[in-house]
Amino acid sequence: MWYKFMFILYKNKYIMEGDTIQTMEELQHQVELLQKKVSKLEKGRKDQLSIACVSGDMDKILATMIISLAAAAMDTKVKIFFSFWALAALRDPKKDPKGKDLISKMFGFMLPSGRNSLKLSKMNMCGMGPVMIKHLMKKNNVLSLDEMFKTAGELGIEIIVCEMSMGLMGFKKEEMIDYPYLTYAGAATFVTDAGESAAQLFI
Repeated sequence: MWYKFMFILYKNKYIMEGDTIQTMEELQHQVELLQKKVSKLEKGRKDQLSIACVSGDMDKILATMIISLAAAAMDTKVKIFFSFWALAALRDPKKDPKGKDLISKMFGFMLPSGRNSLKLSKMNMCGMGPVMIKHLMKKNNVLSLDEMFKTAGELGIEIIVCEMSMGLMGFKKEEMIDYPYLTYAGAATFVTDAGESAAQLFI
């Protein structure tokens, strides 16, 4: 009887070893497939940062520009897609476009007239918050928003304005800031750029 028992043990051991070998081979195959997919993704991604900025708050526009400048300084291509409330940061208060309807004029009146009129998302304090932040930025030798946009242009950072948001909010191209790399496009353009980028941010 003992030899039958030993035979059963040996048979089970062989099956287990066979299963282990088979499992290891499958695992190795899966690892190879995964490595190929990762390699394909890495080759398809550019050294590019795509940012979708939809907030019109001063602190979030500041964060967008600071991150963009840092990335551009490291030779990373940067594209910022401005949409909805963020469009207020791109308005030029010196420009007065004609031909707006009543609703467009109302939007223009209620929204900030440019990047220097933006409110803080917290502790705005009826406009005192932004004044304090600007004072602290100057005191600590931090670039102002005007200087950040100027530097962004010098570094080749692209700004893409959402055409749909412009239409909904009644903005015109004639009232946008003068910026060397400013273009107009739809959301599909951002999605395509983001898909090719090594990093994407939503602010």
